[in-house]
Amino acid sequence: MEIYQIVTLALSGALLCFAGTMRLIKPISSLCLTSYANDPSLQIHGKSDVFSEMRGAGGFTLFSGLVILAGIFSPAFRITSFTVAIVIYLGFAMGRLASMFLDGRPAKATVQGFVSEVILSVLNISCLVYLKLPDLLN
Repeated sequence: MEIYQIVTLALSGALLCFAGTMRLIKPISSLCLTSYANDPSLQIHGKSDVFSEMRGAGGFTLFSGLVILAGIFSPAFRITSFTVAIVIYLGFAMGRLASMFLDGRPAKATVQGFVSEVILSVLNISCLVYLKLPDLLN
C-alpha cells in the first residue's frame, strides 16, 4: 500500500507543480487565456493585472504541488499531503462540474482535466481513508 500512496502523491504533486510552473513562466499559455490570445479581435486589457492573477494562481498551484510531494519523503507528513491534494483536486472538480451545469459543455481539454481531477481526488481519498482507517475503527 505504501507504493500506491507514493505513486498517488507523485502523480498528484507532479501535475500541480508542472501546471503551476507553466502559469508562472508563461501565463498566456494557460487554457483560459489561450482562447483570447488566439482571437485577433479580442485584446486582453490590463495585461499586467491578468498576468498577475494567472501567476498568483500558478504560485499557489506550484506550492500546493510541493506540499503534496513532501509526503513522499516524510511519512509523518502524508496525511497533510493527502488532505491538501483532496482539497485542491476536489475543489477544481467541483468548480468544473458547476461550470458544466451553469455554462455548458466545455472543450475536450477541459473535460479531460475534469476527469483527471476526479480520478486523482478518488485516489487521494482512498489513500487517506487507508491511513486513517485504523484510527476510525478504534
